[in-house]
Amino acid sequence: MREVAVIGVGLTTFGEKWDSSFRQMCVEAGIKALEDADVDGNQIDEMFVGNMSGGRFILQEHISALIADAVGLASTRHIPATRTEAACASGGLAFRQAYMSVASGMSDVVIAAGVEKMTDVDGGVTTDALAGAADREWEGIYGVTFPSLYAMIARDYMHRYGLTREQLAQVAVKNHYNGARNPIAQFRKEITIDTVLNSTLVADPIRLMDCSPVTDGAAAVILCPLERAKEFTDSPVKVLASTQATDTIALHDRRDISTLDATVAAGNRAFEMAKLERKDIDLVEVHDCFTIAELCAIEDLGFCEKGKAGIMTEEGETALCGRLPINPSGGLKACGHPVGATGIKQVCEVVEQLRGEATGRQVEGAEIGMTHNVGGTGATVVTNIFRRVN
Repeated sequence: MREVAVIGVGLTTFGEKWDSSFRQMCVEAGIKALEDADVDGNQIDEMFVGNMSGGRFILQEHISALIADAVGLASTRHIPATRTEAACASGGLAFRQAYMSVASGMSDVVIAAGVEKMTDVDGGVTTDALAGAADREWEGIYGVTFPSLYAMIARDYMHRYGLTREQLAQVAVKNHYNGARNPIAQFRKEITIDTVLNSTLVADPIRLMDCSPVTDGAAAVILCPLERAKEFTDSPVKVLASTQATDTIALHDRRDISTLDATVAAGNRAFEMAKLERKDIDLVEVHDCFTIAELCAIEDLGFCEKGKAGIMTEEGETALCGRLPINPSGGLKACGHPVGATGIKQVCEVVEQLRGEATGRQVEGAEIGMTHNVGGTGATVVTNIFRRVN
C-alpha cells in the first residue's frame, strides 16, 4: 500500500441551481480541482463519481461516462470512469475507491467526484427517490420516509437519554452559524433556537429546521501518491485512513436504533488504520442529514459517551471555537445535501481547513481532520482521516 495525498479540491456553490445543468456542475467542480492541483487533464489516470439517483432526478443513467465525456477525459485517453452508489454515502464511497486505486498502485493521479441535481423534479418524486435508500419492501411501501425514520431514532434517543428539544435545535443553530460563513452554502443565514422550534412539524419530533434541504451541487478532489504530491502542490493533505462499514438497511432490524453500528465499526477501523486516538482529531465533518444524526455521529465515532452529545453541543464544545468543532462547513444542514456530492464536499472542507484556507470559519491550528458520510439510516458508512503535511 502506497501513502496517498489529496492535492486539489473543487466545489460549485450548493443550492437550487436552476441556471446550471448536471454537466455544467460537474465541469465546474472538476476544472476547479484540476486548477487547484495544478494538474493537466492528460495526467488523470482514472475517475470515480458518486451519484445516488441520476436516473430519477434527471432521467440520466451511465453517469460516469457522461461526466468523463463532459470534462474531456473520454475521447482522448479513454480513462476508466466508474460510478459509485451507496445512497447518501455515494460521494464518500467514490473517494474511498479513488484512495484504494492510488494506494494499490493501479493508478497515480485520480479524480473522486460527486454530483446530484435534485431540484428538476417536484417534491414528491424527490421524496420517493430518496426513500429508495431505505428498505423499499419493509419501509417505503408503508409510507415511511427519511424524516419519519430519523424521527423514530430521535424519539427513541430522547426517551432513553433525556435529550431536550432545545438541545436538538442547538445543532441546527450551530451549523447555520458556520454555514453563514461558508461561501458555497445553500443557507448563509444564522438562526435561533426559536426559529427551529417554531418551524413546521414534519415527523414528531423532527421539524423543518431539523432537516437538511434538497440541493443541487458538485464537488471534486484529486489524489496521488504522497511521494509525488509536492510535484503538484505546496500544501498536500495526507490520507491517514479510509474505511467503510455496513449495517442492516431496515431500521427495525438494528440491534439499537439510536446507535449506528456501521458508524461505530467504520470509526474504529479508521482510528486503528490511522494509529490515532480520538483526542488527536481537531475537527470533524459528520453526516447531519437531520439534527439527531449529528448527535448520534458524535457519540458513535467515540468522541463522547452515549447520551452526552446534546449536552456537549449545548455547552459549545462542538462550536467553531470549541474543544472539537463539528461541521465547520455548516454541515448538510446549512450547506445543503446534494446526496451524491456530500461525501466529497466533506473532504474538500477538511482539506481547506488543514491548509488554513477556510476563511471566516477557520479552525485555528487544525492539523488532523475527519469525515463521516452515511447512506440511508446507517446501512453504509464511510469515514476518512486526514493530516496536514508540513
